Amino acid sequence: MHVSLTDRLDEYVREKVSSGLYNNASEVIREALRLKMATDESEELKLQCLRDAIEPAWQQAERGEFADYSLEKSLNKLKGKP
Repeated sequence: MHVSLTDRLDEYVREKVSSGLYNNASEVIREALRLKMATDESEELKLQCLRDAIEPAWQQAERGEFADYSLEKSLNKLKGKP
């Protein structure tokens, strides 16, 4: 596999290798991909938790079990207006 990097990314990889933290560019790229995969998995879990939390409300709304809401009315109540 051949990967093309922008000049900025190429310089970043070279800096990481020259710092001694990595033995070669492949190690830097592998670590970056592992971190990206972990981030993607974490984001997917967060999204699923949000979907799970919202689902009961969607079901209630589909059954017609909801109340009309007006942001303007709520703000007026906070301001002490009728």
